Amino acid sequence: MTEEVKTSPLADFDWDAYENGETQGEKSREELTKTYDESLNTVKDKDVIEGTIIALNKREAVVNIGYKSDGIIPMNEFRYNPDIKIGDVVEVFIENQEDKKGQLILSHRKARASRSWERVNEALSNDEIIKGYIKCRTKGGMIVDVFGIEAFLPGSQIDVKPIRDYDIFVGKTMEFKVVKINEEFKNVVVSHKALIEAELEQQKREIIAKLEKGQVLEGTVKNITTYGVFIDLGGVDGLIHITDLSWGRVSHPEEVVQLDQKLNVVILDFDDEKKRIALGLKQLQPHPWDALSADLKVGDKVSGKVVVMADYGAFVEIAPGVEGLIHVSEMSWSQHLRSAQDFMKVGDEIEAVVLTLDREDRKMSLGIKQLKPDPWENIEEKYPIASKHTAKVRNFTNFGVFVELEEGVDGLIHISDLSWTKKIKHPSEFTQIGADIDVQVLEIDKNNRRLSLGHKQLEENPWEVFETIFTVGSVHEGTIIEMLDKGAVVALPYGVEGFATPKHLVKEDGSQAKIDEKLEFKVIEFNKDSKRIILSHSRIFEDEAKAEKAEAKKAKRPGKRAEEAAMISTPVEKTTLGDIEALAALKEQLSKK
Repeated sequence: MTEEVKTSPLADFDWDAYENGETQGEKSREELTKTYDESLNTVKDKDVIEGTIIALNKREAVVNIGYKSDGIIPMNEFRYNPDIKIGDVVEVFIENQEDKKGQLILSHRKARASRSWERVNEALSNDEIIKGYIKCRTKGGMIVDVFGIEAFLPGSQIDVKPIRDYDIFVGKTMEFKVVKINEEFKNVVVSHKALIEAELEQQKREIIAKLEKGQVLEGTVKNITTYGVFIDLGGVDGLIHITDLSWGRVSHPEEVVQLDQKLNVVILDFDDEKKRIALGLKQLQPHPWDALSADLKVGDKVSGKVVVMADYGAFVEIAPGVEGLIHVSEMSWSQHLRSAQDFMKVGDEIEAVVLTLDREDRKMSLGIKQLKPDPWENIEEKYPIASKHTAKVRNFTNFGVFVELEEGVDGLIHISDLSWTKKIKHPSEFTQIGADIDVQVLEIDKNNRRLSLGHKQLEENPWEVFETIFTVGSVHEGTIIEMLDKGAVVALPYGVEGFATPKHLVKEDGSQAKIDEKLEFKVIEFNKDSKRIILSHSRIFEDEAKAEKAEAKKAKRPGKRAEEAAMISTPVEKTTLGDIEALAALKEQLSKK
């Protein structure tokens, strides 16, 4: 405030002389000057004192400090306080009592700065609300002029709601609370959000006390996430989960709501302390199933859009919020296990047939294969027994090959029906998946939707001819192509294979035959039905040895018989009873021999 100096009138002032226009003497002038000077404040350079604003314009403020002249302060030093007005008392720093022009030079910014740390610490201790001027943006927040100090305002402390445009705050004067001071690094952190939270806390308590399930409130979209939308109910936040935004499928909440949008929501649930509030938006709208046409029935054709894909099927939206499932088994007449992605993708517009319809549980199943005729309806006409076709190999098992004649028509070629001559251990030795193979229909199982097929039946059975070539006892040249524990597989002429047990693989010198060895083999068994030929190498020289021995025996027998015949033909002059008995014994002996 301006210091008031009380003065008293001069006792010896000559009023008559003054009235007559007579001037005072030098002594009186000096006294008057002294009296005037004593009536002014005594100021020093670099002092901080208080002054009163006596005039304002856009560029500067005129401040009276009780000195012989008034000081001028640029208005930008009062940016932190846009409400400054004439008559306000402000602190000023005396830079110069009189410049070259005789002007008093003052600074409000320096006056604030000289006591800034003291004032900031007081504001923190007293939880005081202070004013600051937002100068500019910086990483993570704003720079605020507080008492001439550059304080940091974090982006999260500007407002209770997330700030998307920081630039709109630059150049504004706002109220703050000091929340942190780091004396070592001379850092000050301020918050505007703390002021709002204090006000909202009371509002929040009042709102929470009135919350009830089913209550409809107006709220503002505060934040949007991938899983839902946060709604500001007036100081209290609630969450609309993505599944409660719409009766239809929602990929992202931004498809339904926008930031700062005002909308009505219904309270679905909250915890005991009412800290977590679940809200709903779709519950304020009628369920789409209730608006579904009453004429829709099983067997009707519908059209819709694929909204969700899974391996087991696809969900098709035939009306907003009304979906039906097409199971992968209803996408094709084929029995092969396939993924639904092989038939359609999200966004496809398709037609389907209603297979089941449950209005109470709001469930519907659809099918698209029903739009095509069932290939098994006239299977006997299209694929009669003994007819020949080309199929595609789809899968292997240990016992055969599954093939597809057309979509929905599958068949099995048993491993024994692949070849007349080759012994196949696994179908992969004969063909490969995706390859074409010629087949002949052997049997039709319409109930199980299976065809029994054969490949070898397309050729004549060579075993009819083999029966005349590989007769028992015939000898053929063969090569051992595989050694097993129970014997060896032998490749014979005409692409046929035989089998020899270990004892029949012994060579004449007593050694055992080995793989890839080429030898003569004798057929000791031939079975056309089971397509089996049993061979023996050792039987060849064994039978030759027996034959030679038999020939030797035959060579000895003619001489012995002649001797016996001579003895019998010798004339007996007299035959007695004893002679007859001896002859009988000899005959019996010969008979035995």
